[in-house]
Amino acid sequence: MPITFTVNGNPATLDLPPEMPLLWALRDGLNLTGTKYGCGVAACGACTVHVDGQAVRSCQTALGDVAGASVTTIEGLGTPAALNAVQMAWLEGQVAQCGYCQSGQIMQAAALLSTTPNPTDAEIDEAMSGNLCRCGAYPRIRAAVHDAARRLQEV
Repeated sequence: MPITFTVNGNPATLDLPPEMPLLWALRDGLNLTGTKYGCGVAACGACTVHVDGQAVRSCQTALGDVAGASVTTIEGLGTPAALNAVQMAWLEGQVAQCGYCQSGQIMQAAALLSTTPNPTDAEIDEAMSGNLCRCGAYPRIRAAVHDAARRLQEV
């Protein structure tokens, strides 16, 4: 049975098993490879996407669970010509080192800023605590979240 949902503002229909993790449906079914596989057990956050505006771990979200929903991946957050405020803050703050976790970090930060427009360090640390960075870029991540919050308030 085909599953229909919206991805990055566009309609999508996939004829894949409903129990397939959303991560693999996005990567293999729709060729949206910005969302990364990290651990497969929702412990690292590399696979974070938004479902109806909420940050979720796509490795543990079944494709069938997003039928009729709106999914946003890192590819839908901004474009190379018009970066999202979070993406711009990441770029200008030179946050990424190896970069592998960064799409999940950015998606988690964007979800935080959608509900908490001026977060404290403690709120950032709590919201981002499920997103691991093996390079240890946490101070730059926190600074970029503050910068993105400032950018969003200026708009």
